[in-house]
Amino acid sequence: MRRLFPCLAALAASACAPEPPPAGSERPAQTPEPAADAPGLPGHAPEHFGFGSAASPERVAIWDIDVKPDGEGLPPGSGSVADGRRVYEVSCLQCHGPTGTEGPNDRLVSASEWEQWPPGRAVGMYWPYATTLFDYTRRAMPQTTPGTLSDDEVYAVVAYVLHLNGLVPADAVLDAEALAAIEMPARERFVPDNRTGGPVVR
Repeated sequence: MRRLFPCLAALAASACAPEPPPAGSERPAQTPEPAADAPGLPGHAPEHFGFGSAASPERVAIWDIDVKPDGEGLPPGSGSVADGRRVYEVSCLQCHGPTGTEGPNDRLVSASEWEQWPPGRAVGMYWPYATTLFDYTRRAMPQTTPGTLSDDEVYAVVAYVLHLNGLVPADAVLDAEALAAIEMPARERFVPDNRTGGPVVR
């Protein structure tokens, strides 16, 4: 048995070793690794590929629609709570329920107060800025056809959702100035993240 182990080891080594090249032949040259500072394109690549075009100011404006918390970036237009109800019933009700509480998607309406952690992310108890609600609605809603609402319709449906949360009266009409002036209940719940490293949370 002791003689068998060296024989098996030698057999395994010979089976794993690569076969030598036939006499008179050479191994194929190995492709050298590119240098760390080598360009990403081969030397014969053209300097310009000839497709695409420079973004015009008009095309940039289509995408440059972000709204800041203070209201900078809000577009012209306005919308009433009454008009917003009609927009909501057509474009929002099927996902958020008749009163913004039934789902099946995120709950929009709640005025519940909370101490350390919110029980959800409904507009009335969680969102710190009404302007952010406008920005998100214009970009992402309705879920199946985002970006199809006009600016007036976005103002209107935001007014209606804020009304459902008890934050504006039934006769409210929102425009850029009025929307930016709304003080949301959770405004002071959010603070700048001034951490410089580590897991500590303020």
